[in-house]
Amino acid sequence: MNPSVPMSPLPSSPAPSVAAPARPLLPWVRAPRRMLALSLGLGVFAEVLLHRERWGVGFPLMVAALVGALAWLGGREGWQRARPNAWLLAPLGLVSAFVAMRDSSWLLALNVLTAGVLLMLLSHFWAAGRVERLGLTDYVLVFFGSAAQSLLYPPALVRESVDVRGLKTHSRLLGALSRGLLLTLPVLLVFGLLLESADGVFSSTMQRLLSFDLGVDVLIARAVGVGFSACIAAGVLGHALRRRASKELGDAEVTAATPRLGYIEALMLIFAVSALFFVFAAFQVSYLFIGDATSPAAGYTFAEYARRGFFELVVVASLTLALVMALTRWTRRETRAAQTVFRAGTSLMVALTLVILASAMRRLSLYEDAFGYTLLRVHTHVFMVALGAALTWRAVTLWWKPERFAVGAFATALGAVLVLNFLNPEAFIVRHNLERYARTGSLDTEMFYDLSADAVPGLVQGLSIASEGYQGPLMNLLTEHQDRLSQGDAVPEWNLSRFLARRALLRTGAWSAPVNP
Repeated sequence: MNPSVPMSPLPSSPAPSVAAPARPLLPWVRAPRRMLALSLGLGVFAEVLLHRERWGVGFPLMVAALVGALAWLGGREGWQRARPNAWLLAPLGLVSAFVAMRDSSWLLALNVLTAGVLLMLLSHFWAAGRVERLGLTDYVLVFFGSAAQSLLYPPALVRESVDVRGLKTHSRLLGALSRGLLLTLPVLLVFGLLLESADGVFSSTMQRLLSFDLGVDVLIARAVGVGFSACIAAGVLGHALRRRASKELGDAEVTAATPRLGYIEALMLIFAVSALFFVFAAFQVSYLFIGDATSPAAGYTFAEYARRGFFELVVVASLTLALVMALTRWTRRETRAAQTVFRAGTSLMVALTLVILASAMRRLSLYEDAFGYTLLRVHTHVFMVALGAALTWRAVTLWWKPERFAVGAFATALGAVLVLNFLNPEAFIVRHNLERYARTGSLDTEMFYDLSADAVPGLVQGLSIASEGYQGPLMNLLTEHQDRLSQGDAVPEWNLSRFLARRALLRTGAWSAPVNP
């Protein structure tokens, strides 16, 4: 062998290619299969509790199960990060519990919507951030943004949990079984029809064996309901346990906008509006609060005077709040003296607006004293009180932490929802209209026809004090409620108002107990 001739290298076998591990779609989820199984379990739980004609105690149980699953999946570390925003659990629990306490359809929709907003905020801030750092419009962005982003997690969770490669290894067997089934069914159908025609006894026997209803439509509907609820649960859990982006809403304080409006121009607007409000408020105070407000103004009836200006005054108060917020955000205030004068001027405008709002509430009270309470009037009262609280908080934040106005306005809205639930508007209407009947002898029973079981105990009490002319309409009302309440509630449907309504009807001795399903 000639050493000068280089030897050709031996052909080496190619090294086996090692596939890189697939990057997880949800890197922050430690156990995707556990989360998927838990989401499916919550979907089944929701279908059992909420697939009902009426909602009751099942709704707060479902919310508690979802929050419990979130705390369990997040573990101790997740709970420590969520603790700064854990105060959201208190209003969420209260609003959810009121679904099992009030029967009003309007309150039901309001409570479910409020619980959804609180749940989205809780899931958005479970990992980090603070609710109080949000701006006023950020609450809307967080709700819709979280709801949209939650749609991305269920399919990713399924792909992360299901072994697609394992399914591919059995694809040949599955394909053979499918082809065999397609081949067998038509042949069995043809031979079965021929044999059934050949023998009557065989035909009748097969008809008896096959005459059962599988309830396929019900099974499909239930499966769709379970899947939908599981997707919602997976979306909420995935969004809450996600790895947050570097800059998300609520991670930093709201930055102030670049001032664009001159200081002199803003002061002219503030003091001109305040002067107009002062003149109007002086007239209102002199008539509604100091003068004789027991009779309507000259040329007006009670109804005309109250309705003519009430809604306009509420709009004025709402627009003033928006104006103060816009001026605070966009006005240039370059010195400490300019800042103090601006705050004093806007505070004066807010104070005069509160007087105007009090005037609107006084007008509504006059109207209610003359014609009684309705749902619209009660809800409007609560709205005006909430608007007054927001205006007062705006005046406070002009002098102390202006960036905290948004969380105060959010707390005011939550407070209005809770006040409506604690007030129980329908029972309040019946109680106060019956008190008015005791004073005046006049009762408008027409406004009672749209009320729910919340009003039944009050109506039963009114039956005992009403004159003969009103007992007939009240009896008709109670009979209609008896028809609606005759079918008892299942355990997930149990509701406090319906329970108290049935008990009040039974005490009258005119109706029998409801039939439980």
